[in-house]
Amino acid sequence: MLPPIATIIENFEFIEDDYMRLEYLIELGRALPDMPDELRREENRVHGCESQVWIDTAVADTPEGSRLVLHGSSDSFVVKGFVALMVALYTGKSPREAAEMDGFDLFRQLHFGAHVTSKRSNGVRAMVERINRDAARLAAA
Repeated sequence: MLPPIATIIENFEFIEDDYMRLEYLIELGRALPDMPDELRREENRVHGCESQVWIDTAVADTPEGSRLVLHGSSDSFVVKGFVALMVALYTGKSPREAAEMDGFDLFRQLHFGAHVTSKRSNGVRAMVERINRDAARLAAA
């Protein structure tokens, strides 16, 4: 089970060693709940990622109103960690709030830009764009 996003951010702030940061990212990917096989379909595939990535964005009704529920996975340990970051960041947000968020800002806030390839950076950007687009569609529904 993934920790709350605030805990994840706090943990990254304490880890100074780049290798340990990468290890923590991979650990987050391992903690990501398994994505049901029926959600690993082409319409949930995120294009623009070097690795295979799937993200399903759904809405659940809660006492606070409609909230996003994300499921995601990747065939890469590192990228699955980035998927876990996005799942932790966006899950529980209202569709409107999520549509207006810049999830890539978390990527920058955690200082991943200098330590990952441009292809992985572009993959994270593709994930964020996909989630924002799905959230906007769900907010309009």
